[in-house]
Amino acid sequence: MIEKISESVSRYIVGLRDLLKLLNVPLLSRGHILLEGPPGVGKTMTTKFFAQSIGGTFKRVQMVPDLLPSDIIGTYYFDMENSVWTLRRGPIFSNVLLIDELNRAPPRTQAAFLEAMQERSVTIEGETLTLPEPFLVLATQMPSGGEGTFTLTSVQVDRFAYYYPLTYPSQKEEVDIVSRVDSIEAANITPVVSAEDVLKVQDDVTKVYVSDKVKEYIVSLVNFVRGQKEVLLGPSPRASIWLYKGSRALAYMEGRGFVLPDHVKEISKYVLLKRIMLKPEYEVEGLTSMDIVNRALESVEVPKV
Repeated sequence: MIEKISESVSRYIVGLRDLLKLLNVPLLSRGHILLEGPPGVGKTMTTKFFAQSIGGTFKRVQMVPDLLPSDIIGTYYFDMENSVWTLRRGPIFSNVLLIDELNRAPPRTQAAFLEAMQERSVTIEGETLTLPEPFLVLATQMPSGGEGTFTLTSVQVDRFAYYYPLTYPSQKEEVDIVSRVDSIEAANITPVVSAEDVLKVQDDVTKVYVSDKVKEYIVSLVNFVRGQKEVLLGPSPRASIWLYKGSRALAYMEGRGFVLPDHVKEISKYVLLKRIMLKPEYEVEGLTSMDIVNRALESVEVPKV
């Protein structure tokens, strides 16, 4: 299944090999992913092609400042013809939801995703409705602090299992993009796997074995980050959960029945990076969240399994 999706998307995406691999991890582990980068680096196109390669329902929401929560989750309206109140379901009722430029919407609208991403349900007029399975959110955002953006709250960021920062392509990659732009823009991706296939593989991933030593290693990494003097707000227990689930997905993608510490290392920056808030005085000195993640990986003893 993974090979089919990767082959379908990679025909039209130049570079971004790490991202194409990572996008499979939230799909397999029932998580969600946030991509951040400057305009025009392929955030939307990559996530759109990936979403289109998966069967089921696919919806896209372009976030703007005047969008309301009801535009996302839906609302009841009065059907004049039948004289009844009828539910109009919003785009969140889909298997794969692409949220483009999430931080262009105000916090009130951003909050519409909180219940859905955590509990896979939404509440409309006091009625709780279950979302379809599988349910995957692929979100993009502009760099924080950009014109017309609203910074995501730490609560919103924590709902995303994984985070991937994009930068500009290399010169060689950009030449390749220019050379292939006509075929890329005309691309029409058709689903290569069904929603039922995804659900089956998601269940298979939960059977990948994780030893107690690896679990302790995961928690030790998270606790090390929390204990650093430069950290104002450290990763929550969700970080440990997604290190656990993400490493299982990576092991499954490699055809292994058990998780190695290397799988935890590989997924760690995508899980921890956006969950670390540094104290302002250290940020001014040039310290980054990646520095803290690298320090944790170098300092915490790796178990032998």
